[in-house]
Amino acid sequence: MEHPVPILASLAPVLALLFGGVVSAVVCRAARLSPIVGYLALGIGLQASGVQLFQVTPTVSLLAELGVVFLLFDIGLHFSLGHIKEQAGDIFGFGPVQVSLGALGLGGLAILGGMAPLPAFLLGATLALSSTAVVARLIAERGQQNCPVGLTATAILIFQDVAAIFLLIVVNELGGDGGAILPHLALALVKAAGAFGVAVVLARIVVRPLFDLIARTNNEEVFTASALLVALAASWATGSIGLSLTLGAFLGGMIIAETPYRPIIQAETKPFRGLLLGFFFISVGLTLNLSALRDLWPQVIGATLALIATKVLTNALSSLLFRWSGPGSLQLGFLLAQGSEFAFVILSLPPMRQLIGDEATSVVIAAVALSLVLTPTLAQLGRSLAGRLRARRRTAIDSEELERDLAAPVMIVGMGQTGRTVADALNEFEIGYQAIERDQSRYADAIADGYAVFFGDGADPRIWEPVQMHQRKIAVITEPTLEISRALTPLADQYYPDLKRFAAISDAASIEDFLAAGLTPVVDRSMPPGLDMAAAVLSDLGVDGAAVGTWMRRQQDRALDALSEAKAA
Repeated sequence: MEHPVPILASLAPVLALLFGGVVSAVVCRAARLSPIVGYLALGIGLQASGVQLFQVTPTVSLLAELGVVFLLFDIGLHFSLGHIKEQAGDIFGFGPVQVSLGALGLGGLAILGGMAPLPAFLLGATLALSSTAVVARLIAERGQQNCPVGLTATAILIFQDVAAIFLLIVVNELGGDGGAILPHLALALVKAAGAFGVAVVLARIVVRPLFDLIARTNNEEVFTASALLVALAASWATGSIGLSLTLGAFLGGMIIAETPYRPIIQAETKPFRGLLLGFFFISVGLTLNLSALRDLWPQVIGATLALIATKVLTNALSSLLFRWSGPGSLQLGFLLAQGSEFAFVILSLPPMRQLIGDEATSVVIAAVALSLVLTPTLAQLGRSLAGRLRARRRTAIDSEELERDLAAPVMIVGMGQTGRTVADALNEFEIGYQAIERDQSRYADAIADGYAVFFGDGADPRIWEPVQMHQRKIAVITEPTLEISRALTPLADQYYPDLKRFAAISDAASIEDFLAAGLTPVVDRSMPPGLDMAAAVLSDLGVDGAAVGTWMRRQQDRALDALSEAKAA
């Protein structure tokens, strides 16, 4: 029987890093930081400790590489062709412009810093990418999934994920010397295009029927095994033809994204993704040049500031080129100003390290990590600045636009998540609305995100005339109180007898009470909140039911994706 010592020796560092990763993730969650930052800090701290146990062994390296594989597999799961068609304009229009401007700006700074053009622009393109995990979580937490900033940011992130695949192919083909890259790159792109075509065919004629068969077994373990099989087999296939494992993992996820089984596969593989990615980021921290970081900490701070400032400017410029407003461009610029988790993947590749140097790699990785720490603050700063600019614009708004806002058929009272969803629905079907919000914080956020909203208390009858309630057909009360509704009904009936008042309620038991109070109650238990209310309002306005149903399913898919990203971040 084989002696167990070699197995124990391999497991010891894995167990030690796993324990440290759990502690780091818990601490980061409590501090509302991305776990990525905690894993990197843990790796740096363990390396600084000098303990031999905490080293990047072959076993740890394998687990780290599998973490990247599952990261790309998860991204592929979000890359359905239907989603691409829906947002093709932003994905293939806005996305390339944003990445190109960022690569030019950041690559130019690298050249000014003394770097050769090829590594400078590869580095610039890498740093032009933003963090899908961190930004998706912020968008979900702030209810921006369906406002222009949230939708466009999501589309840009989708393109960036594809650009990251391309960068991985490029860097892997460099071989560390940068010479004769074009023939090798052309061949790699031809192979990648062929692999993409094969993946689309397999999704239609093999994988979908296979998972239909598996679903009949009602066996979760089989689903898990099948998901692992698709991810690893696709990675092995692309690796066998000279491409990266990560491209195969992405294509494997994309294959499953075309089936109805994407949500369950995503749920089954999420634990593997999180666990193995933890090993990857810890290993990155373990391999950084600590002496360089100690000596070059001013450069780390300078690089972080340069990264953020350049990305804010280039992101905002991209938005302005697509005729966005100044406030929206500014908000998007700050939201996407951080580096990407892909930067750690690309910078950890030997060819890239050789091209830009060990010290520069350590400085850039530290700068990207610091930008991730600052992301929530930067995003809030951008949102606040955008809100102030929009508020100033509304004070100087021309009389024609103000009259159009006030003559809109729908008044939304309260701009929480329910109110936002109703506003999104009305925007989708080009129906005018005006909103009113009494909470200063929610008012400022709604203004910053581009909603048509005034500050005030909709339950105060004195404000009804200034907002021209007599011109409305429908009032949507998103947070109704039965007592206040009863008190206001006689006055509302007297002055606005043709106004239909919808009330969003969560408990069916109170339907009769709100009907007696003169309101039309809608039990809203949807995800996202407000979807049922939006459907009721659109139906009352005569919008085609099939079109409304399609829109609702799209919102539900987005909400589920956002929830998944937020939980994974």
